[in-house]
Amino acid sequence: MVIGNRVYDTENHTYVMGILNVTPDSFSDGGRFGTVDRALYHAQEMIGEGADLLDIGGESTRPGCSQVSAEEEMERVLPVLEQVKAEFDIPVSVDTYKPEVAAAAAAAGADMINDVWGLKYDEAMADVIARYQLPCCLMHNRREAVYYNYMKDLLNDLQESVAIALRHGIRRGQIILDPGIGFGKTYEHSLEALHRLERLKELGFPVLLGASRKSVIGLTLDVPVEERLEGTLAATVAAVMKGCSFVRVHDVRANKRAVRMAEAIGAGRRVEEKTWTELR
Repeated sequence: MVIGNRVYDTENHTYVMGILNVTPDSFSDGGRFGTVDRALYHAQEMIGEGADLLDIGGESTRPGCSQVSAEEEMERVLPVLEQVKAEFDIPVSVDTYKPEVAAAAAAAGADMINDVWGLKYDEAMADVIARYQLPCCLMHNRREAVYYNYMKDLLNDLQESVAIALRHGIRRGQIILDPGIGFGKTYEHSLEALHRLERLKELGFPVLLGASRKSVIGLTLDVPVEERLEGTLAATVAAVMKGCSFVRVHDVRANKRAVRMAEAIGAGRRVEEKTWTELR
């Protein structure tokens, strides 16, 4: 998959997407990177730690947060996006579900759009993405955590998002899917999605996992947000083992190392399987 000026081997490697929140109220790092200078410093920090791409978000989507206007979101995101693109050679995704923000971000140099509503909040998003020929990440989401057959419903919902994308002219090779850990799901739903991540591969698209510091980790380990690194790393290792192409994280260096180790273990397993096949 091509994102910006880079080619990503989504079949054989898990890439690390660094989170750059420029919001005052994100659940994990709200307000820490709200100025352009602070955001640039953190972007440089994540790039130095090995981030393969960055994801800039201008509206918190944690439960209970108030929606911000497209104008306010653009005021937060665009100055940071423009400076990151001017100073660093790294693909940048913009996390938004608003068509106006997506269009402005694309015009300002965004290389990808990350939509937490999977094009279902406003289908005009699909027109914007298609017009600029950008890759996109389509996340699973629901307004209520009501399911009849959870994994089947989740996969069907994602197929609906894919259908919207294709109907509006987004190419199949530009689509990434995200199970939406913590969005429209109970604690148990999020754990099941993590446990059965490989099911998303059945849909035929690269998969991105965004579980970093989320409540499913906090509830499982009974720890506050600042103590969720170990749980995040466990989710990242699971993502590698189950074939995810991207992990979206706050702590780039630690997750990069976890990916590297998990991939080395997986490579060792493949060597062993090949050896046994040859012996037979």
